[in-house]
Amino acid sequence: MRLEGKRTLVTGAASGFGKGIAETYIREGAKVAVVDLNEEGAKAVARELGENAIAVTCDVSKGDQVQAAVDATVEAFGGLDIVVNNAGWTNPNSPLMETDEETFRKIYDINVVSIFHMTKVCVPLWRKSGGGVMLNIGSTAGIRPRPGLTWYNSSKGAVNLMSRSLAVELAPDNIRVNCIAPVMGATALLEQFMGVPDTPENREKFIATIPMGRMSQPRDIANAALYLGSDEADFITGVVLEVDGGRTV
Repeated sequence: MRLEGKRTLVTGAASGFGKGIAETYIREGAKVAVVDLNEEGAKAVARELGENAIAVTCDVSKGDQVQAAVDATVEAFGGLDIVVNNAGWTNPNSPLMETDEETFRKIYDINVVSIFHMTKVCVPLWRKSGGGVMLNIGSTAGIRPRPGLTWYNSSKGAVNLMSRSLAVELAPDNIRVNCIAPVMGATALLEQFMGVPDTPENREKFIATIPMGRMSQPRDIANAALYLGSDEADFITGVVLEVDGGRTV
């Protein structure tokens, strides 16, 4: 029960890494707001997690909806201790000149601007309550980029660096900010990352670039989020933790 009594919010929690984090947080004693644009998916996960979970529908690229999601969490749980900014999006792997401005802006709105919105909403709460924890899901793409994903790579580079900068500026307020940088995992975005159909043969080409010989799994990211969210990590801030099987070595 390493998160007993912690009131938490996880975005993009209807599937993939976000769902894995929500499940782990519930197991470890937290209350979890399952936040996702997919209303039915969020409700299904919240039902599965039980009485300590609520479902909140939210487009994280919209500041008013982020505010409403945080308000709903605070109303349900009586406060907010940990936020995990997990929601993300990418264009399909393709030559950089083929990406139009609308797609570029969508990538940044979901991956980067969402964290701006969450920061603007949560920091005043945490300053008033004496502290809090923000975890941002960055990517090894922002450290060791693959071709065909230039605009996505750059958005995750922004997340990685923004997390470190937020950590420095907010440390005097007892607000910890850390970042988790996963290697590619078997999530709903996998085919977009690969740019080819998800077949065993195509997976093998990408797995060959990971020294430990497999893609990341939700439990890998969830275990990192558990440690960084817990009081065991109360002196850890500004870290970009690579959960990547050696990909960025």
